[in-house]
Amino acid sequence: MSTNLLHARARAVSLHGAAGFTLVELMVVTAIIGILAAIAVPGYSNYVVRSSRSAAQSELLDLAAAQERIFLNSGAYTSSVTGAYTGLSTGGLGITSGKTKDDRYALSVALTGTVFYTLTATPVAGTGQAGDGNITMTSAGTRLRNGTSW
Repeated sequence: MSTNLLHARARAVSLHGAAGFTLVELMVVTAIIGILAAIAVPGYSNYVVRSSRSAAQSELLDLAAAQERIFLNSGAYTSSVTGAYTGLSTGGLGITSGKTKDDRYALSVALTGTVFYTLTATPVAGTGQAGDGNITMTSAGTRLRNGTSW
């Protein structure tokens, strides 16, 4: 046979054998993706929990500011989170859903007399925040999450 014909056959065989992936290569790629996912997913979940906690703390600060405006107008705080905001103690704080914007915390207010309040954000069951613990803020400025200052 001529050398050109042998080279042509060798090229055809090598090209035909290189088309596609082997099962081993696919399994290695699948294992690498699985390892990366096992590392990335818990980190992302923790990020979402911290982000929602920060958002809830920010909303508590906004509600505390609204409580102070109400106190300046009427000499007392409101006991309603869900009532319409009127600027008076007979109204509410205007959060109709009673939850944070991302629906991960339920908001409440408790009065001690008419001159002290405690705002609380309680994690909603069934969300990623469920085990995160309550966040509280008082009229005296005390800010706690699970007994630790924030």
